[in-house]
Amino acid sequence: MQSFRFHPAIARWFERTFGSPTEPQVRGWPAIQSGRHVLISAPTGSGKTLAAFLASLDVLFREGAQGDLPDETHVVYVSPLKALSNDIRKNLQEPLAGIRALLRETERREIEVRAEVRTGDTSAAQRQALVKKPPHILVTTPESLYLLLTSESGRRMLRTVRTLILDEIHAVVDDRRGAHLALSVERLAALTTQSLQRIGLSATQRPIEEVARFLVGACAVDNTGNPDFVIIDIGHRREMDLTIEIPKSPLEAVMSNEVWEEIYHRLAELIQAHWTTLVFVNTRRMAERVTHHLSELLGADAVTSHHGSLSAKLRLDAEDRLKRGELKALVATASLELGIDIGSVELVCQLGSTRSIATLLQRVGRAEHKRGGLPKGRIFPLSRDELVECAALLHCVRRGELDRLIIPENALDVLAQQIVAAASTEDWDENEFFELVRSTWPYRNLAREDYDAVVKMLAEGFSTKRGRRAALIHHDAVNHRLRGRRGSRLVALTSGGAIPDNADYRVVLEPSETFVGTVNEDFAVESLAGDIFQLGNASWRILRINSGVVRVEDAKGQPPGIPFWLGEAPARTSELSRAVSDLRIQIEELVGTSRCDVQAAQRPVPTNAVAEWLAKKMQLSADAAEQVGEYFADTYRSLGTIPSQQTLVMERFFDESGGMQLVLHSPFGNRINRAWGLALRKRFCRSFNFELQAAATDDAIVISLGTQHSFPLEEVFRYLNSKTVRDLLVQALLDAPMFTIRWRWNAARSLAVPRFRGGSKIAAPLQRMESENLLAAVFPEQLACLEHIVGDREIPDHPLVEQTIHDCLTEAMDIDGLEEVLRKIENGQIRCIARDLPEPSPLAAEILNARPYAFLDNAPLEERRTQAVYTRRASERSGSDGLGILDSAAIEKVQREAWPEAANADELHDALMLVGVMSPEEVQRTSNGKDVEQFVSTLVAENRATRVVFAAQHSKDREVLKCGSALPLSSGDGKSEKRSRWVGSALQNTSATRAFCIAAERLPMIQAIYPNAIVEPDYRVRKLTRHSWRSKRKVLFCVANFARAQPSRNGATADCWREFIDSPSTACVLRFSRFHCRISTDFFLRGSVPIWNIAWKVRKACSRFSSNLTDASCR
Repeated sequence: MQSFRFHPAIARWFERTFGSPTEPQVRGWPAIQSGRHVLISAPTGSGKTLAAFLASLDVLFREGAQGDLPDETHVVYVSPLKALSNDIRKNLQEPLAGIRALLRETERREIEVRAEVRTGDTSAAQRQALVKKPPHILVTTPESLYLLLTSESGRRMLRTVRTLILDEIHAVVDDRRGAHLALSVERLAALTTQSLQRIGLSATQRPIEEVARFLVGACAVDNTGNPDFVIIDIGHRREMDLTIEIPKSPLEAVMSNEVWEEIYHRLAELIQAHWTTLVFVNTRRMAERVTHHLSELLGADAVTSHHGSLSAKLRLDAEDRLKRGELKALVATASLELGIDIGSVELVCQLGSTRSIATLLQRVGRAEHKRGGLPKGRIFPLSRDELVECAALLHCVRRGELDRLIIPENALDVLAQQIVAAASTEDWDENEFFELVRSTWPYRNLAREDYDAVVKMLAEGFSTKRGRRAALIHHDAVNHRLRGRRGSRLVALTSGGAIPDNADYRVVLEPSETFVGTVNEDFAVESLAGDIFQLGNASWRILRINSGVVRVEDAKGQPPGIPFWLGEAPARTSELSRAVSDLRIQIEELVGTSRCDVQAAQRPVPTNAVAEWLAKKMQLSADAAEQVGEYFADTYRSLGTIPSQQTLVMERFFDESGGMQLVLHSPFGNRINRAWGLALRKRFCRSFNFELQAAATDDAIVISLGTQHSFPLEEVFRYLNSKTVRDLLVQALLDAPMFTIRWRWNAARSLAVPRFRGGSKIAAPLQRMESENLLAAVFPEQLACLEHIVGDREIPDHPLVEQTIHDCLTEAMDIDGLEEVLRKIENGQIRCIARDLPEPSPLAAEILNARPYAFLDNAPLEERRTQAVYTRRASERSGSDGLGILDSAAIEKVQREAWPEAANADELHDALMLVGVMSPEEVQRTSNGKDVEQFVSTLVAENRATRVVFAAQHSKDREVLKCGSALPLSSGDGKSEKRSRWVGSALQNTSATRAFCIAAERLPMIQAIYPNAIVEPDYRVRKLTRHSWRSKRKVLFCVANFARAQPSRNGATADCWREFIDSPSTACVLRFSRFHCRISTDFFLRGSVPIWNIAWKVRKACSRFSSNLTDASCR
């Protein structure tokens, strides 16, 4: 310790307590004591926090030993979580007390070094005490640091700061809080009287050089122009005891209550086998639900919950009880995952996938959070896809992989807030402040035009019918000065911060007025007085619901309901998505060849070999490996391949409503899939003029199609182009909920919509209304009636609108990733496979049962068309042979039910109108031969039906219309002798004729197609009271009606007709009716012809017509 030049008392205390320093401390102390900026990257529990603090404590105690230590703040410690700040303050008390005791023993001196915490949970009295007597070490959060920099008393406290410690820096650099913190740090550096040393700490950061540049800023360079910082990179790898736990029952896309009970009992067994257990979940609702069930198994005093919607008092009480050993288990969300030392936690359990490698490392790192400890973690996947994802996740951890952090740039809403805060405290030269902003790493590329646009927005405000609003600064354009307007500091203090405001209701206990926590606005609105719900493992009965407040009383342990909170689910990181894809590729190599053909799909799948490989390579248990092997074996049998990032598969199948579901298997993660799904939905909307339901998850996209939608499936891969998808997606996201939500967030962050007014919080509905009014002022087309908008909506040149669209494209989605995927498809680097299936593949089950956060439209869960899809359970696998093959008896039954039945002459006439034409055998089928002749005779006598005779042509005698040739068309009114001559000639060349029964109303249409057909009896149809049919309309109507009736005839014929009607050849029918109608009529005259060959010839001919419209032969 003496080699690090520590004070003797500090060196002695450290040796007594820890013995020897760890590697981060050995390498970090000399760099910190040299005064340079330092970034330390080391695994959890390696002592990096003490490495940063002990050097600062040495400076403070040395100053105290030389003289009186003034009451000034010299060290500011910033953590992203309130719980971590509270934990650090408590952990600092031990070294401070120990060092003071040693100084009393050796030097007979009392040196008081104080550390205090200042967060959003700090009471007003405590804040006043901090102002009167500033601590030497201030522990705070990014939001509280911003408030201190904006208030006058806080600025006086921070002027003497010399060291800034940013802990868990990785948790903020990749979102808005990072940009906000970077600007606050530069404002702090400009405020302090001495140079500010910056120390960054993290266990999971990649790329580390980028994080170091974020820490020191863009202008921190040495004399040679290189970045002026020291990186202490110990790495993030640490030995861990990690395994996957699965229930005894097979996992499904949605878990049943019985399977949940198995998980709860297994959790209870693990909790009882360990001293203390930390259970991590991904949502607050899940935290309350798991706490409730574990309390029934272990007792209410042994388990409690911990999440951000609980009051600070309840959270601190839960942490203290866990440290004292009074709790056997604590169920928490992300509120306890960062760096917190919560005692001797032996085991960490994770319910569901963490969606991120770094999150898993942080959460499991809470176990044995001490030097030399071996973290122990158990992961419980909640579906088959999560089982695969967890297997890939553990493989990434064992290989030492880490997620890449992407630092967002030029957040204009945060910039606006910081400009108001800085201008409200002192006058600024606009050029100097621009340079200060550019000195931060996230704003290093900020254009002067964007900066000026933000300044103009803040100075001029927004023009509304109620006058100008949200003008917060004075801009002296002559002298280039920025000054705050009256009241701007209050707005910045009460409405500042980068965390999006939520619409939660406060839960207050009566009559003590104790704050319990918060519940979601929707839950509060839907609840009634007398309802009982759980919050913090306690039951509360609702007394009444006021504006923003739910008043409750103790329900004394009565059975509660579980509240819910709404929010966006975290997307899977790109690195983990790539690992899932690689795992799928490796499994495909085991279950079959890479060729995608029918023979390969029908071969026996070596499930045992896959399970053995998974157990050995991925270190899965035998049961987990078997489930994964069977899951992908069934997928391979269904699709003929296993989708990955190199092989995309699109499947289409019918649902119970008669519509179709289109599923695109693309394991690129939610951000790319969400962008792809929204763009495809917009393209379908423009093609079919229908708003379609759609959803996107990390592994797939589903689009629900109606009965009227039909198209070649493989063409969907080409619906989007990498060069135009961005503009299309911008128009699509304007109608998506994400735009409205992010607009409200950005308006609040830029202080255009304040969160507080008159000392009280503005109700969430009023905030939504004000943000909507603001949007109407700057972007009127967004709220305009769509009937008055022609073409695409024009995006206004406004900072907040541009920032909101940018957030949707890059945060909620990944437009750059989507463009890259589309480019690879266009270049042939990604293989695209289309499958029309009789039933959904096993891989489609999870997207069909997607949660509401995956929806890309506003339709509620109960109205989703995916609810009409029957999916097999894992225990209902149909085997390798005959997956999805229909029963022949069922086919015959459907044919009988689909064919019209006639009990009288009117019903027979209705059947003729529906089908178009009927052969004598089909007429017999309508009434099973009973009285059918009487029905026909009645219709003929009433001139409502007749018989039409066609000459059955051989292929060598058939008329052929070539492109450019002209065949005389008859109007249907030709003389009978001409018709007789044609018929006689035809009968001489053929040996048979075909007769059909036809309704009188349909005769003009058939004559338009075959004007030389014989009508028996020969008569003219009376003039009907309807519009006259032109030849083209007759063709289309006849073809369409006949196609609709075909399901009861011949399956191949029916498919052919649908293909013909819904294909692009419909446009050609309008232009070249005679040619197409000849082919179309052959469909029902010659049901045994190779239908698909004809259909494709039609389409090929149509393509030729479309490309040669200027040709004289085609005109």
